[in-house]
Amino acid sequence: MSNKYAIGVDFGTQSGRAVLVNLANGEEVAEHVTPYRHGVIDEVLPVSGIKLEHGWALQHPSDYIEVLAASVPAVMKESGAAAEDVIGLGIDFTACTMLPVDSEGQPLCWLDEYKDNPHSWVKLWKHHAAQDEANRINEIAARRGERFLPRYGGKISSEWMIAKAWQMLNEAPEIYEKADRFLEAADWIVSQMTGGEAFRNSCTAGYKSIWHKQDGYPSKDFFKALDPRLENLTETKLRGEVLPLGAKAGELTAEMAARMGLAAGTAIAVGNVDAHAAVPGAGVVAPGKLVMAMGTSICHMLLGAEEKPVEGMCGVVEDGIIPGYYGYEAGQSAAGDIFEWYVEEAVPAYIRDEAEKEGVNVHLYLERKASGLKPGESGLLALDWWNGNRSVLVDSDLTGAIAGLTLRTKPWEIYRALLEATAFGTRKIVEAFHNNGVEVQELYACGGLPRKNRLLMQIYADVTNREIKIAASRQTPALGAAMFGAVAAGAGKGGYDSIVEAAGKMARVREETFKPIPENVAVYDKLYAEYNALHDYFGRGANDVMKRLKSMKESVR
Repeated sequence: MSNKYAIGVDFGTQSGRAVLVNLANGEEVAEHVTPYRHGVIDEVLPVSGIKLEHGWALQHPSDYIEVLAASVPAVMKESGAAAEDVIGLGIDFTACTMLPVDSEGQPLCWLDEYKDNPHSWVKLWKHHAAQDEANRINEIAARRGERFLPRYGGKISSEWMIAKAWQMLNEAPEIYEKADRFLEAADWIVSQMTGGEAFRNSCTAGYKSIWHKQDGYPSKDFFKALDPRLENLTETKLRGEVLPLGAKAGELTAEMAARMGLAAGTAIAVGNVDAHAAVPGAGVVAPGKLVMAMGTSICHMLLGAEEKPVEGMCGVVEDGIIPGYYGYEAGQSAAGDIFEWYVEEAVPAYIRDEAEKEGVNVHLYLERKASGLKPGESGLLALDWWNGNRSVLVDSDLTGAIAGLTLRTKPWEIYRALLEATAFGTRKIVEAFHNNGVEVQELYACGGLPRKNRLLMQIYADVTNREIKIAASRQTPALGAAMFGAVAAGAGKGGYDSIVEAAGKMARVREETFKPIPENVAVYDKLYAEYNALHDYFGRGANDVMKRLKSMKESVR
């Protein structure tokens, strides 16, 4: 009997990747990455060159199709697997990544009459230009005492569906009217594979569109209070059946099967969010274990037995990650992005020269130099808000800061301070959960950063005073997506009937873990107290200098 496989396709911020997984043991047989041809569109629109305003982050939907057409055939060719032995495919996506489509399901940016309007394009998760709308949503929801607000830590984010839709209505009403529906990119790409209905997955609907398994969307009265034009939003632009994770959205069409090198009729799972898919990919299917999906940003995922309010959490959704549990999400809007910013924009030339002489990249050089420092030795402390604050303050208008700089400060000291800043941000999130009755006993890490930066992971263990286990998979979200593809196919086809069963067979963690070093923990406790003081001073209204500077910057552009 031949092996059976599933494919997981992970759509990230800069690229998409496909992984072919052996269903018997979770072995990742082949993988392939396709960089997005258009990348993140945050300065000018393709072709027309129309300039985008501050806070915009768009993408080109054609790039997503290209991932399927390039990476899936590539893993099939590399593995030599037979198309008929691939029984299921699942995808995960950054979210909220939202696009307006017409009645045929075509993205409006594909149409000549709308392609020069930025609102016709995909709004990537880190599109923050809807902050004004998010502020109004939060003000009105709080004033009305809306039941949904505590489920999202007291604030709805500018990154999510409702704020983005309202921004479109305010700034481009013609695009809003033309749009038949607003879809998560995850749901759109699944519909492109199945050729059928664009179902909404319960994960993005719950975490990003304020949908609740018991209550549905917020009331029409609430949307009318926001803006009378939004009264029927959920019945029109957000209409569509919401399916649970692991459900089968449909089967691969003959046309897409030919482009992807798979068999027509292959089971396609409903979409998922990248970080949420990583949870079973790391083998976590029970409470008390927080999974950090660490890349350009960090998502913190946690399971609980009941629904509890937690300040600044991105959401708690019943069955939102693993069926039978409440899935909690929090996050940091930048992590790897901060380190990349420093290396690309602020590192002196002599550092690049030294790294080149040693035959290593700049990150590795700085990590090695920073590893020679003791906690507190740099005299620096940073706030990790280079891309705003997602949790616990939920404010995209906050910005980064470094305290303690002197004429003797070295680049690797700044680098270490930036690593530590993101660890302090994670501790803030861990404590918010733990202090509100959602226990965090262990940390699990997955994504690019844990594989690349050992110093970073030791700092996280020391700052949080918790052991950290590392997922063995190099592509944990894609592995989790493949698991859901296997569940969509079902045991009768050689897959699994539950994600818990799939994770038990397919997920692995590394033998090596990162344990806190007591003397480091003691120093970081003191530094964290200082971080907390700065966090609250700049983040809770005592001094809004960051926002005033940002406003000044925008006013003189």
